[in-house]
Amino acid sequence: MSDAGAGGRLGGELDGFRIGYVPAGVGDLVTDFATEWDDVRFVSRVWERETAEGAWVDLRVHVLRGDRLATLADLRDFLAGYHERDADDPSLAEFHVGDAAGLIGPSEAFWLVAPGVGIDVIANPEAADSQELATVAQAILPLAG
Repeated sequence: MSDAGAGGRLGGELDGFRIGYVPAGVGDLVTDFATEWDDVRFVSRVWERETAEGAWVDLRVHVLRGDRLATLADLRDFLAGYHERDADDPSLAEFHVGDAAGLIGPSEAFWLVAPGVGIDVIANPEAADSQELATVAQAILPLAG
């Protein structure tokens, strides 16, 4: 994919995936990091922008890997614990990235790529609305190979 679409840009490669779209409203300060929580390994990319109050996080993409992420329900429950929220969030609706089933809400989309591998995308609504969040998610694809 050479073109990120109108008003967007490419997000690069992250732990075996290509981020094919980053909304124009997302800041240019980009940081990658890796961590582990409750036997799940995260490789993350964060986009920020400077404001008068300091740095503001606009977009986060996390690639999660762990045996406990066997199903979409496992991923949903894991993320609920990680983000300290209700696993039965009524704002989440079903959606798909290719053949992979996921859930999407106003500012977060996540899906199970394969057993043990999930993606979690969180967008600041001031930088990317729910439609752009869905576009970001749809543009995160495994690298060929």
